[in-house]
Order: sequence, then structure tokens, then C-alpha cells
Amino acid sequence: MWSQLPFGERLKAELGSPRRVRRLSSSPRSRVWRAELSGTPVVVKQLVGGPGAADGYAREAAALQIASRVDPPVVPKLLGTDPGERVLVLEHVDRQKPCEGWVVDYADALARLHAAAVADTVGSLPTWSGPPLDDIGSFLRLARTLGVVLPSGVRTELEGLVDRLAGAPGHALLHGDPCPGNDMHTSEGVRFIDFEQAALGSGITELAYLRIGFPTCWCATAPAPELLDAAESAYRSAWRTATGTEVPGDLTDACAGWLLRGDALVQRAERGVTDRLGELPDRDWEWGTATARQRLVHRLGVVSRMTAEGGGLSRLGQLAAAMRESMLTRWPALQPLPAQRP
Repeated sequence: MWSQLPFGERLKAELGSPRRVRRLSSSPRSRVWRAELSGTPVVVKQLVGGPGAADGYAREAAALQIASRVDPPVVPKLLGTDPGERVLVLEHVDRQKPCEGWVVDYADALARLHAAAVADTVGSLPTWSGPPLDDIGSFLRLARTLGVVLPSGVRTELEGLVDRLAGAPGHALLHGDPCPGNDMHTSEGVRFIDFEQAALGSGITELAYLRIGFPTCWCATAPAPELLDAAESAYRSAWRTATGTEVPGDLTDACAGWLLRGDALVQRAERGVTDRLGELPDRDWEWGTATARQRLVHRLGVVSRMTAEGGGLSRLGQLAAAMRESMLTRWPALQPLPAQRP
């Protein structure tokens, strides 16, 4: 194990020699070890494999540095780096089982993470990208396959949505994949890890995770309405305290954007290779806590309810409601997403 730990002379000079090294489980994109430096436990993480490793390392290092200004902390402390080996040395944080109603603490910490980015961080990370125009065509083709008549003007409405999301205000520090499992619940609050997809953009993009069912995550859940309201309120309050402003952006737009993304129906390694919405009529597939059809039915329901009182996405709301009804008629055994109990 000693020979495998990528802890070079530069890190040894800065931090000392590691002892009691133990390999930990991790994703295929990284290798992770627990070690001790002068008797203090640390985590050593190396980004490995594939053309995206260097980009993932740069994003994670930059995000951790930006987030380090938040107090109380929302990330483990970054103790050292070795860019040549794509290695990060992090404070070891004792993870605890999330408490009941954990999404409230999660939302509070997420807002404070987002608020860490200020004007001087612009350019330190890539800008978040919304759904591409191609997703509109995939979504509308799925509607036709489901036998749903497209409302007049819905494509124009969706093109406007994509344009708004592309120009959404804000330079919040976005985690990029703020899923349960990438949040560590501790006695001192929630801390986020694994920032390989970090970006700058509108924080409401990730606030939408709670309502739309954690779209990039294996563990899709649906919080109870009262818990969802409490979590969104906690986010807005924490953002207001940190920035002195109201949360910018439109939550309905953010949720509708996640509805369009077919790639948000599969895990990261399977994205960008095929039209996932186009596959749904012929097959369903499991990913974590739910199937692709379950996830889409949930998202359709969320968007149809959020647009029910009119506004700039009323046609999309009508279409979403009709698509959801068609899916439940075709596949009546589909179950709701697992509930996140208070």
C-alpha cells in the first residue's frame, strides 16, 4: 500500500510523511486513502483515468479553495495539493448518519456553499451549461410517441426556456453533483465532497434538486411537501444571511430545465452517447432507487404543478401533464419516487 499512495516529496516536505495508510472505496474516477500525518487523520484523493481527470482535478481544487472561506465550514479543509499527480490532501471528517429531515440541513449548507463565490472568483471555474437545444427535439419526439398532441407554440416556449437558462444570473459556486452521498453529515453540520463537476452559475439550478428528485443522483427521492417547503425556506434564508440579497433566478425554469435533460436519467458514465428520452418508450432501466420512467413521471408532475397557474411555461405545463397521464396509462405499475420522510 505504501508504494501505491501517491504522496511525493513535495507533499512530504509540506505535510510530513504519512502513516497508517488504508485504501478506501471510491468511484472509478478516483483513488482514495485514509492516512495519518503527525497523528492526525487525513484523506488523500487522486483523480485518475480518462481525458476528464485533469479537468476534474482542477475543478475540485478550485472549488475547495473558494469554499474554504465559508464559516462554519461546508467542505473539508484542503491541506495540500500535488497538481502533477492530481492529488488532494484533505481534512478527515467523521461522517454521521443523517438525522430525520436531513434535507433542511442539506439545503442550508448548500446555500452557504453557493454563496462562497463572489466577483473575484469569476473565471476560476467553468460556467454552468443548461440543456442544449437538441434536448427540445428529443422531448417533443417523446411526447408524440406517447400519443400526446403538442400545444401550439410549445417549441417556441421551450426555446425561450433554454435561452433563459443559458443566461441565468449569478456566479454561485455550484457543486455540480450535490447528491446524497456527496454530503457528509457531521456533528458540526453538513460538508460537501467530490467537486469534480463544480462550476459557476445560478444557485437555483441546484436548489431545484430537492423538488425535481435529485436528477443527477442514484438516490432519487421526493421529500414530503412540508419538508420540501422547510428545506427551500432554509436555503433562501441562508442565502439571504450570507449575501444580503434574495435568491436570483426562477425555480420553475430550473425544474423545467432538468425535465428536458435526457442525460439526467442515467449515471454520469453513460451520458452524452445516445438519446435517452428516445429509449424510454421501448425500455425502462433501473438506476439506484428508481427507474428512468419513474424519474420522468415525477419530473413531469412537478413541472405541470408548478406551471398550473399560468406564466411563461403554461404550454409546457399542459404538455407535461398530458405526457404524465399517457405514461401512467401505458405503464400503470409505475410507482412514485421513494419518499424522504421528515
